[in-house]
Amino acid sequence: MRRRTILQAATSTGLAAALPALHRPEPPRRITPAYVEQLRARAARLRRLDIVLGGGDTHRVYLAEVQHTKSLLRDAVFTGDSRQKLTALLAEQAQQAGWAAFDGGRAREAKSLYEESRTHARDAHDDDLYGNALAFLAYQELSDDRTAAVSFARASCTTITPTTPSTVRALLYERLAWACAVDGNAADTERALDAARDALDTAAEDEPQPDWSTWVDYTELDIMTGRCWTELNRPLRAVPVLTRALSRYSDDHARDKSLYLSWLAQAYLTAGEVEEAARHVSRAATLAYGVASQRPAHRLTPLITDLRPHAGIGAVRELLDRTSI
Repeated sequence: MRRRTILQAATSTGLAAALPALHRPEPPRRITPAYVEQLRARAARLRRLDIVLGGGDTHRVYLAEVQHTKSLLRDAVFTGDSRQKLTALLAEQAQQAGWAAFDGGRAREAKSLYEESRTHARDAHDDDLYGNALAFLAYQELSDDRTAAVSFARASCTTITPTTPSTVRALLYERLAWACAVDGNAADTERALDAARDALDTAAEDEPQPDWSTWVDYTELDIMTGRCWTELNRPLRAVPVLTRALSRYSDDHARDKSLYLSWLAQAYLTAGEVEEAARHVSRAATLAYGVASQRPAHRLTPLITDLRPHAGIGAVRELLDRTSI
């Protein structure tokens, strides 16, 4: 596997150009709450594409859903509270499209979609989606303005109420933890991680959760915990939790596992365990191959560069040979 092949795969348009328009039944003459729930179920099914495909493959699919919902809101006749429910669904769809844009390297478009989502969530009086829009903006802003990112993340957590679902609470708190970690604030990072864990610990067994946050579980929280401690240069705390979490994480989630392995590699490199770092970078590169996402390449390229001075170590030499550096 050559480095240029990895980077080409990460930046390609992927399947998107070849995908046909997805089948969409004609809407009824009147949009009812029941019909909106059918659309919400469709959005949940399409969200599963993100598990195996990168934003380069899914962006156009998700954006088409946003445009279709906008056309319904503009032209359709509504009964009951169906307009409000459809507006909330539009906020949800805009977040998914924004995430795909971000993953595919379209940062400006992603930010615009997150801002749009925030507006729709506000109009729909949906505090959970409003908070998540702020959390997405925080994640987006970290590379440009850490202070603004932390501010967005803190604001997202102010939307939490006693009725906020546990997975939503955990999601907002863990994204606050990440913003604080990248900003170098260890104390606030730990407080936010503890709040996220408490949200999962106190969840009622039969508590309904929105589909867009059901992926947040203890494995996800362990991964975020390890990522945070890696960013804070605390490898002795990061390595065990990341190793444990990744042992439970399927290779089917190739993009995400590749990214998470990169943080494990970074933690090992910080600890001076160069051979282990090289081994995990190599594994991450293998998983990232062919995934239409720019993020693995952005993570792995500087790690490979940092390993280059250790070319005398066998695992590093093998990695460099494979990546043509």
